[in-house]
Amino acid sequence: MAFHDQTHKNGTVSKKPKLLPSPITDVEIQSEFSHHDPTVARLNNGAFGCCPSSVLAAQREWQLKFLRQPDHFYFNYLKKGILHSRTIIKELVNANHVDEISIVDNASTATAIVLQQATWAFHEGRFNKGDAVVMLHYAYGSVKKAIEAYVTRAGGRVIEVHLPFPVTSEDEIVREFRHALEKVKREGSNSKVRLAVIDHVTSMPSVVIPVKKLVEICREESVDQVFVDAAHAIGCIPRVDMQEIGADFYTSNLHKWFFCPSSVAFIYARKSVNSVDLHHPVVSHEYGNGLAIESAWIGNRDYSAQLVVPTVMEFVNRFEGGIEGIKKRNHDCVIQMGEMLVEAWGTHLGTPHHMSASMVMVGLPSGLGIMSDCDAMNLRTYLRDFFKVEVPIYFRDGVGEDGGVTGYARISYQVYNKVEDYYKFRDAINKLVSGGFTCADLSTSTPGSVV
Repeated sequence: MAFHDQTHKNGTVSKKPKLLPSPITDVEIQSEFSHHDPTVARLNNGAFGCCPSSVLAAQREWQLKFLRQPDHFYFNYLKKGILHSRTIIKELVNANHVDEISIVDNASTATAIVLQQATWAFHEGRFNKGDAVVMLHYAYGSVKKAIEAYVTRAGGRVIEVHLPFPVTSEDEIVREFRHALEKVKREGSNSKVRLAVIDHVTSMPSVVIPVKKLVEICREESVDQVFVDAAHAIGCIPRVDMQEIGADFYTSNLHKWFFCPSSVAFIYARKSVNSVDLHHPVVSHEYGNGLAIESAWIGNRDYSAQLVVPTVMEFVNRFEGGIEGIKKRNHDCVIQMGEMLVEAWGTHLGTPHHMSASMVMVGLPSGLGIMSDCDAMNLRTYLRDFFKVEVPIYFRDGVGEDGGVTGYARISYQVYNKVEDYYKFRDAINKLVSGGFTCADLSTSTPGSVV
């Protein structure tokens, strides 16, 4: 029986020992996620994440506490609870100070906060027309739209760094990124690169980006500020360390890979940057009191997802090695499942193992005839509706190249997954191929967004 001293929020240590939670068992893991549809092979944790029953129960307690006496909740629990969550996040990502951490709904909100600052800089004359924002070609679709809405309309220009896929090494990404910034310098114009938006893990195709090295290149090339969009990072990739990465802004969702309910994310803003210009896009009574305080109250709404972070920490600490142990096991398992699938289909993975996190891109048989984004979306829908397999499909243009592989599946692995989920996917694809199916057999429709 294991005990430890109980440390209270005020820093005092209780003499009464608190029983450490027992290590979680496989049966308990399945029980925590028993609300999932048991008939579906859920290989897309990267899109919406997951939340265990114990955390959902804690969330419900917070909701009821508010509903019982809203005024008492607001004046006595809300601010303290959010500060507690911010403090945990600060330690988790090795920020210098808790004031550098703000909690928001999702990474899209964090993106709006950073880009809103750039918009004001254009309007107020601190940035000049034609100054640039650089982003990766594989940036998330909503981030591209946000840059269009906030930067392009304000007079800025956008530089897209085209990256290869499949990718064989980090050097390919570093080379293309450096080349894009050097090209701006060679153009000899008076415009400056004011902001770099860099993914830590791209969504589709999923690739772990060497962000630390790209941040260093930005510093060398005098890019004003660096924003890392790391929507998938927390709970998915090892060592998310603000001091080591060195970006000015960094955001990650907590509901994708960190077991929080939807939706909650954090944004880190380095204290040495001019954070006085950072504001939540929803303006309420706390405007002007700093981003963290502004974000903690944007009007009457459900804040429970932001308050359960301590309960999530209790959950992950039941696993061997805590969240770092979960990340390693998920990575090892998704690679193993990916290798099993490409062996069965005679294809290949889209990245080296070390450039995958808890997701990996798996080449699909060329016989499926994936020739467009529309084909990819139709196949995804077909697998969901007829085989109960949920997995995103990526179309990679380039017929005749790369052994004919034009379609990749992005498979995820989270603690609730079983090997049978991946066998179900393998067998579904094998059945389609052996039956002579191609995507041309599916009716044409407009492709939706990939999450």
